[in-house]
Amino acid sequence: MVDVLSAALQKAHEKIAELGAAHDVTRLRLAAEAAGAAAFDWQVGDGLIAWDGATQILPFQRDIHRAAVFLEAVERGKRGALEALLEARSTQNSSFALEIEIASAMGAITYTMEGTRFAAGGGRTERLVGILRDTTERAREMQRLSYLATRDELTGLLNRNSLREELALAIDRAKSESRHCAFLVSSIDRLAMINDGFGFDAGDEVIFAVGERMARSLRASDVIGRTAGNKFGVILKNCSEREVAIVAGRLRAMVRGSAVETRAGQVSATCSVGAVWLPTSGATSQEAMLRAENALEGARAGGRDGFMVYEHSAQKESARIRQMAVADEVIVALRQNRLKLAYQPLIDAKTRKVMHHEALVRMERENGEIVSAGYFVPAAEQLGIVHLVDRFALESVIARLKAHKTASLAVNVSGTAAGDPAWLQSFVDHVRGNRDVADRLIVELTETAALHHFEENARFVSQLRELGVKVAIDDFGAGYTSFRNLQLLHVDVVKIDGCYVKDLSASPENQIFVRTLVGLAKNFNMRVVAEWVSSDADAALLQSFGVDYFQGFHFGAPVIDPVWGQ
Repeated sequence: MVDVLSAALQKAHEKIAELGAAHDVTRLRLAAEAAGAAAFDWQVGDGLIAWDGATQILPFQRDIHRAAVFLEAVERGKRGALEALLEARSTQNSSFALEIEIASAMGAITYTMEGTRFAAGGGRTERLVGILRDTTERAREMQRLSYLATRDELTGLLNRNSLREELALAIDRAKSESRHCAFLVSSIDRLAMINDGFGFDAGDEVIFAVGERMARSLRASDVIGRTAGNKFGVILKNCSEREVAIVAGRLRAMVRGSAVETRAGQVSATCSVGAVWLPTSGATSQEAMLRAENALEGARAGGRDGFMVYEHSAQKESARIRQMAVADEVIVALRQNRLKLAYQPLIDAKTRKVMHHEALVRMERENGEIVSAGYFVPAAEQLGIVHLVDRFALESVIARLKAHKTASLAVNVSGTAAGDPAWLQSFVDHVRGNRDVADRLIVELTETAALHHFEENARFVSQLRELGVKVAIDDFGAGYTSFRNLQLLHVDVVKIDGCYVKDLSASPENQIFVRTLVGLAKNFNMRVVAEWVSSDADAALLQSFGVDYFQGFHFGAPVIDPVWGQ
């Protein structure tokens, strides 16, 4: 009787275990289906595939168990890795992960195959066991991100970094094949006037149309990208020196040939072009871009619709060599922690107390000499490394704010960085990650840079102010700002350019100008800072005009290691 009972219990346990296993299999199947996955067991020698869940994710159902049918469904361009896996010769079992595509009525579907390869005698592939997952959305998102990383958001053309990479390849190929290529920089003439007259939306439409017209006028082998707000770069591959002028003329003719239709009306535009023949006049992409910009400056000096090819000049070459040497010095200084911040106080006009400090970048040279930003920032901007300096300044200011709980600090954004939407977004993201100090941070933009790249900077200012950051326009009065545009930027502070403030009490003309600027700023509820205040007499005059803060050596020089409380 006991034996019978034991046998019955044993069978019951086995049945429970069997049900449990079946339950686990069902649960795993449901989980796989929810994740858009199917399990497969591919018997290579038999040419058969056992599927579990394939009907939910494959776009065809007929003969899916036949390996030849499945393999034929895979897009030919994505079949190589799978075929190599099937034909592999290795005695070791190994894991694999590969991507395939299968056509469907709705377009190609991307799948990821992951699993284990089992080897038979002689090392041939005997069996593949694993999971097939539909990863179409992820693949499309990766493609989108890859596209955005290489393309200009407005025009869809290559961005500056991608164009520079293409230029480096073109120069290297020209050298290796003993041929020539060229790089052209084209700028839309007087885009600021178009923005002021028709609005920034119309300006964007003009930029888009000009880029489209230029692209249409090029050969299939040529490459075009947008290098700055109103500038396009063009790479002419395998061209003669005579062809450079021909293409430049065609580009200019395409732009001026007919007005651009915008929502604000028809806008006439012209462009100027600077060019450099390569590799004769530039051995690297950096040299080529810099020299094309130099040629563009010459083309624009003669007015609108100009053209100039770079020509070697001992004076210009000497200046270029100095710029490159200074840029190299900046890189080394960053690596050796020799970039510093000097802090200059801003004084309340009524109480004469320090309200906050502006962080100014300095470089300690190898001999211990401290030099101001004017020595190295122009070279850093010309050679495209000023972003590194700006990033150093931001991170250093954030660290200082965290260390000194009562400090309020201003940090500058360079003109070049102000025109780079990706860099501006990274700036915002860093501030967002340190939101606890955002309300004690002031970001300063120069007037000309903010208006040259109005749309990007308006978005930048809006994001910063949402985080609690205050925004100031620096060097106000030096550019062409209209107060309407200044109001649209929604800044908190304007800083009057010091050239109008220095020795103010001795200049009746500047007094009229400064009084007008202060009055207009006050009408928009903006705080006003006067820079370069050099005497008590000037300070008293500025205070009577309604200036809120003073900045200048008269009230305090920039100090690298100030003493301040927590």
